[in-house]
Amino acid sequence: MFLSGRQTEILEIAKAEGRVLVEELASRFSVTPQTIRKDLNDLCDGRVLSRVHGGAIFPGGTENVKYEARRSIAAPEKQAIGRAAAGLIPNNSSLFINIGTTTEAVGEALLGHHELMVITNNINVANKLRIFPSIEVVIAGGVVRGSDGGIVGEAAVDFIRQFKVDYAVIGTSAIDADGALLDFDFREVKVAQAIIANARHVILVADSTKFERTAPVRIGHLSQVHTFVTDECRVESVRIAAAEHGVRLVETARRQS
Repeated sequence: MFLSGRQTEILEIAKAEGRVLVEELASRFSVTPQTIRKDLNDLCDGRVLSRVHGGAIFPGGTENVKYEARRSIAAPEKQAIGRAAAGLIPNNSSLFINIGTTTEAVGEALLGHHELMVITNNINVANKLRIFPSIEVVIAGGVVRGSDGGIVGEAAVDFIRQFKVDYAVIGTSAIDADGALLDFDFREVKVAQAIIANARHVILVADSTKFERTAPVRIGHLSQVHTFVTDECRVESVRIAAAEHGVRLVETARRQS
């Protein structure tokens, strides 16, 4: 989904404030309400926002956002997170990469690495890395989810359990205030749990919008992670949980400031 500059800014406002109103946006951007309504309709058609009377809200609750639309949410932050996480992984390593737009950003940032073995249940990651001879790509078998190219199900879980790797890069759809890591699809969660159990060092990658969302299925807890890479940890209870459990917290926005 292509977003105009104004639509991108509207999305950022919605992320920060939870909702946007037509009249306020029209005044802010010095355009007609009809222009703003068209912007909001486009964003809602892509399921980046959800329409409400008089405006739109940033989606949350149990509603997931279409995968292509998720690519546009916090895209610069995800790229920075990807670079920071890739910087933690040395050459000559083995690693898991699971499903998610942020984990894909890590995969892209690994292209300069050498002698990596990447095991993934993410077709998008496999397709990007497969052409680089210095990276060996191993892809899980199982049911391919049409919405995002993720491979899920018991066959994928059994496949993952055959390995014991140096690193795992995992994402999550939501992070609860108590440090619980949450997702929408129990089949995907089973694969993520197998990945966590079979890696020596687990790297969680998630942008700060994940603190604003919720999801119904529990992957695990922040305490099962060794390093958490985010743009900014805005929830103090999560920051405290990371410190209590010895989780290294890497905040890319603080690095840039």
